[in-house]
Amino acid sequence: MDAITHKRDSEPPAPAAGEAGADITRQLSGRLRALRTERGWSLQRAAEVCGVSKAMLGQIERGESSPTVALLWRIAGGFGCALSDLLPPPVAAAAEVRDPGRLRARPASDAMLVAPLFPFDPELGFEVFELTLLPGYERVSEPHVAGVVEHVVVQRGSLEVLIDGAWARLGEGEGLRLAGDREHGYRNVADTAVVFLDLIHYPRGRGARRD
Repeated sequence: MDAITHKRDSEPPAPAAGEAGADITRQLSGRLRALRTERGWSLQRAAEVCGVSKAMLGQIERGESSPTVALLWRIAGGFGCALSDLLPPPVAAAAEVRDPGRLRARPASDAMLVAPLFPFDPELGFEVFELTLLPGYERVSEPHVAGVVEHVVVQRGSLEVLIDGAWARLGEGEGLRLAGDREHGYRNVADTAVVFLDLIHYPRGRGARRD
């Protein structure tokens, strides 16, 4: 047990929502600049590969705009990285109790709270998020890179998932595996928040750089 780090014992209290949002915006800004530098891409080149406008990508890189989760996915796909690669980096402990209450934040402009429980590990090929959808939230996602598979397990509330053009309802404790490289979506039609885990598995070599 001595090797296990409890996050709640080793870190100060989580920042307020506004402070957390500002931290994430700064992290995303710096991460985008670093990714462009690593690849030697101009802002125009990055915008073309990610499928977003140069103006929008420039605003995000300067910390002037907060993207939607869908836009974050598009940027991650363009750079060939995992979604958690764009969020604040994890601590380096090999074994650590991850408290979603301390990790939970709103990294985008839409009504979704994200807690990166286990950021992407290239050896294992997956990342795990706790996601909270506020009442009325709905998002239809564009296909991710080929081979991505998502595993969804509802923790609290009732979640509707779009698969093959139809919405399927999942109750507490129910799970579903879906192809992330096809159109899919999530929505919360209830008047209370829904919380679920999303394990996203990437195909081998998904981090290969693009020219």
